[in-house]
Amino acid sequence: MESRVAFQARLAYSLPDITEALSAVYPGHDGLVERLVAVAREAAAARPRALRDRDRQREIDQRWYQRSEMIGYVCYADRFAGVLDGIPGKLDYLTELGVTYLHLMPLLQPRPGENDGGYAVLDYRAVDPRLGTMDDLEHLAGALRERDMSLCVDLVLNHTAKEHPWAEGWLAGDPDFEDFYLAFPDREMPDAYERTIVDVFPDRAPGSFTFHPELKQWVWTTFWSYQWDLDYRNPRVFEAMLDTILWLANRGVDIFRLDAVPFMWKRLGTTCMNQPEVHKIVQALHGLTRLAAPGVIFKAEAIVAPDDLVPYLGGHDRYRPECELAYHNQLMVMLWSSLATKDARLMSQALRRMRPIPAETSWCTYVRGHDDIGWAVSAEDAAAVGWDWWNHRNFLNAFFSGRFPGSYARGALFQENPATGDARISGTAASLCGLDAATTPAETDAALRRLILLYAVAFAVNGIPLIYMGDELALRNDPTFHDDPARADDNRWMHRPPMDWPAAARRHDPSTVEGRVFAAMKSLSAARKGLDALRTGGEIEILTVDDDAIFTWRRRHPRSGTFIGLANFAESDRTFDAAPIGRFGRLETAATSDGAFQVTNGRGRLPGLGFVWLAER
Repeated sequence: MESRVAFQARLAYSLPDITEALSAVYPGHDGLVERLVAVAREAAAARPRALRDRDRQREIDQRWYQRSEMIGYVCYADRFAGVLDGIPGKLDYLTELGVTYLHLMPLLQPRPGENDGGYAVLDYRAVDPRLGTMDDLEHLAGALRERDMSLCVDLVLNHTAKEHPWAEGWLAGDPDFEDFYLAFPDREMPDAYERTIVDVFPDRAPGSFTFHPELKQWVWTTFWSYQWDLDYRNPRVFEAMLDTILWLANRGVDIFRLDAVPFMWKRLGTTCMNQPEVHKIVQALHGLTRLAAPGVIFKAEAIVAPDDLVPYLGGHDRYRPECELAYHNQLMVMLWSSLATKDARLMSQALRRMRPIPAETSWCTYVRGHDDIGWAVSAEDAAAVGWDWWNHRNFLNAFFSGRFPGSYARGALFQENPATGDARISGTAASLCGLDAATTPAETDAALRRLILLYAVAFAVNGIPLIYMGDELALRNDPTFHDDPARADDNRWMHRPPMDWPAAARRHDPSTVEGRVFAAMKSLSAARKGLDALRTGGEIEILTVDDDAIFTWRRRHPRSGTFIGLANFAESDRTFDAAPIGRFGRLETAATSDGAFQVTNGRGRLPGLGFVWLAER
């Protein structure tokens, strides 16, 4: 009875948003809203008791994901622990690091052979058999709940593997799967669309369509030929995806990372990204999911221009719940730019110009991820600091691939396009920070200070900080990916090394690289958890001091006082006028690279590659 009453209360609250979104995408489909609400009601009735208990907690603390205690860890299950069943035995390690949010990279069953690193899904309701079973995933989710940790799992919305049962039914002419995918009888429409579509993988998978000899049609394949784009103009595709989300939510998934979400709607004459219907679809999926599982949230995998990104967090003419979380790609790019140039002006400019996000949402802030780094530098921001955006991108590629004279970085160019000169960067954070190139203790020290500096900013700017597996141990590039034929032609595997557990065993030895970095990460986690000012959803202001190498920001939250962060991207000590940071006399040092912050005669001092967090207790 209690659950039925709660469902009806949620329905009364959310139904207007759900109806508005669905009516915009599927006009004239009578009975669609009622049918989808029935799907959600059935999932709510089947929801296990332990998950309903967590739902109730999160309905009281509706912004649980904004707590300063939220610290994420991102890894591939097999690279971290071999199999899913091995992860519960590693949770003490994550607890020691301060982790409360575990994102496991794609683990649903992919197609055999080439599968885009797991993103060509064969079965949404099965785990990759190399990793275990769905029962193993449920067991892991329960083990995480016991530690108040949340489980994040990837869900690919835009496409499936061509062997997926939906695709096979579509190919066979099964009326239940009619119009599930997009295909054209000749090149007229594909050619028309491709005049404005940007290739995702121009060197290995040019174009967005693949000819299927059995169909004698051109299938829409935005990414790889074996990934077929779903046709969301068909409401039954929406219903099938909703049912999939709810089924997985009832297995214990707390956070869905919605992969490739910007590509879900196609419109002739556009890039076929970020179309208005994409946002309506996600809003409807969100509202219906929260009817059945109010403790579940969405995270947008939308690596798009900053102005296009904020709408995925519900930032429209009025707030429309969509995704609670999104990746702060702009911050990640600007961190590496500041490190290479020893100049924080571009970062300050870019972050200051970004639109604010709704108070109900949060960024995920990160230094590195599983993907390559694309240099999202706008012409407007570059011009504001006197730079040319194209030349700056070329410089960053040259610097982080080690081609620029004097560069310490040892990354590699990814998807280099000789015709345009465009490219992106692969490499672990430690290798990009100079650890591979270090030959002296001083060079090693500088590399580690760079790595820790980047995380000190990511942990405190404004979002849930995510640690990519191995960064806490300064793991370097893995050259062995060349030995695997399935991975040899994708150099992103160089920054996806297997977990080095012998290295992790050295984490308590302060004389080792692993010990220094792990201790620094633990210190950042502990300091963050004690600061309400670092709850997401509060105010952030980018400040300016009289030294271009120093990035400075102020945070406030209604539950706390002022927080000031300072980061020196130069390799030499710097002093600066402390007046812009305000009443620093009332602030205590909460975290630091080099001892308590000091001001002498009105000037503050930061060591090279140093940082300090100041907080009003």
